[in-house]
Amino acid sequence: MAAFLTGKRRFSQLSDQEVLALAIAAEEDDGRIYRGYAARLRADYPASARVFDGMAQEEFEHEQRLIALHKKRFGDTIPLIRREHVADFYSRRPVWLMDTLSLEEIRAQAESMERDAQRFYEAAARRSTDADTRALLSELAAAEAQHGRDALSLQDAHLTDQARDEESQTAHRQFVLTWVQPGLAGLMDGSVSTLAPIFATAFATHDPWTTFLVGLAASVGAGISMGFTEAASDDGAISGRGAPAKRGFASGIMTAIGGLGHALPYLIPHFWTATTIAFIVVFIELWAIAWIQKRYMSTPFLRAVLQVVIGGALVLAAGIFIGSG
Repeated sequence: MAAFLTGKRRFSQLSDQEVLALAIAAEEDDGRIYRGYAARLRADYPASARVFDGMAQEEFEHEQRLIALHKKRFGDTIPLIRREHVADFYSRRPVWLMDTLSLEEIRAQAESMERDAQRFYEAAARRSTDADTRALLSELAAAEAQHGRDALSLQDAHLTDQARDEESQTAHRQFVLTWVQPGLAGLMDGSVSTLAPIFATAFATHDPWTTFLVGLAASVGAGISMGFTEAASDDGAISGRGAPAKRGFASGIMTAIGGLGHALPYLIPHFWTATTIAFIVVFIELWAIAWIQKRYMSTPFLRAVLQVVIGGALVLAAGIFIGSG
């Protein structure tokens, strides 16, 4: 019923000529996708780009072979049938969604594309009652299976151990620039900058609920501010730091988390119990920041401790002193 209402046909309703026309269109689309992957990866991952160049060339050769077979069986006029015209045919992600994929996700997507195409030809061959058509579709299924094996051989040829190591380093560096660095900056800002207002309020009022509200407002406000500031500061085109939206989310969310960590204990109605837990949370937050700096930013641990733990302790002391006064 859904296929009827949308004007689409079921795969089982296609004629042999229409199945072949659909295969030609699908091979053309996949070749363009692989060329797009290659263009996107060429600057940072040249070895993987060469793999996708090779896969795009093979898709083109498959397309030409399909066209020749269509001419032989059905003539020069190829019906205009694309994957979106068939209700139960496999789909491809829009190009603007593909632009957000990581290197490993791109490789996994390419592997999935080959499996989809192979299953399509196998299913078409199984339902065909014509001997010549069955032989043709089985041959196409075998070609797609071989394409998957050829992709592995292309990876063996171009993705040497050295190339894989270099691409892994590039991917790690991109992960750090896009997610870790903005997130760490947000966590530091949220954890340290909210210490003074939260603990000043706590010691000035001895009211856990008021302290929690101040901490919540400070954390959420700082998160929104840091998120928009990070996203607006650099579009990533020249610096290579990644999409502004990703960096903005990382910075904003981690800023809010950093402040909420020592604000949430004040949901406990007993002031000294809440404050003791908040002190412990602050201690854990500051040491976690120092560890992240050492792990991802290659900052010597002692220097990270001096920068974060001692600095945070001074801000905490200032908040307590101001609140007590």
